[in-house]
Amino acid sequence: MVEDPESADWRTIDELARSSGVTVRNIRAYQSRGLLPPPQVKARTGYYGPGHAARLELIQDLQDEGVKLDTIKKLLDTTGGSTEQVVQFIRTVRALFAPEDRQIVHLAELAERYESTDVGVAKRGVKMGLLRELGDDTYEEISPRLMNAAAELTGLGIPITRSLDVVEQLRKHADAVARLYVDLFLGEIWQPFDAEGRPDDQWPRVYETIERMRRISGEVMIAVLELAVAERVDVTFGRDIVRNVKTTSAGPTVAPDAAEPSTDGAERS
Repeated sequence: MVEDPESADWRTIDELARSSGVTVRNIRAYQSRGLLPPPQVKARTGYYGPGHAARLELIQDLQDEGVKLDTIKKLLDTTGGSTEQVVQFIRTVRALFAPEDRQIVHLAELAERYESTDVGVAKRGVKMGLLRELGDDTYEEISPRLMNAAAELTGLGIPITRSLDVVEQLRKHADAVARLYVDLFLGEIWQPFDAEGRPDDQWPRVYETIERMRRISGEVMIAVLELAVAERVDVTFGRDIVRNVKTTSAGPTVAPDAAEPSTDGAERS
């Protein structure tokens, strides 16, 4: 049900622009693209309520994360439900899977941390989405945990270029794993929920499922990785040990050109 537009929570487009920091022009552009519902009109004046303000804030947040408007519209169209439900659903998912707090670092700090003065390392980090260039040799770490892990590998004597190679390969595999879990959620949870008309009393269950799947997916990945590494270590080191045993058990060898002792005491010419 639409609330009374004359209440304090409802604003004209100019008031909404001032309170949100979004220009009137952009608000109208969002409406024309179907991102923002039309206002409630009373006495030839359009009024925007809490749902509009929340939707506008969400659009800004997603844009700040680099999400394009076309993608934002697809997200909003896909989730359905009331505006408040859409906002809550998307924010819940983003909050659960949001990366850790980002950090600002200088190029000199990166060079010291990774024992490399090659500016190509920072450029590669930007290309891989690990760093964001801010200017004046300053960067934002998108995932400090990954960057710290790379620094630890550097401390073990592994060059940063090799660490980045590993991260690049892991990211490709991680994308495939993420797709598996998203497909699992869509097929087993979302589609049945959608087929039932997305009842209001079932939204909490959907939120809880997302949160639990996030935790379970992390536990499964760690368990699978540990199992795979253990098997790989057994195969690799077992093969090397067998090879070394064969080499050491073969007994001493004689060089082909080594002189053989004479049986009759005569010198060989």
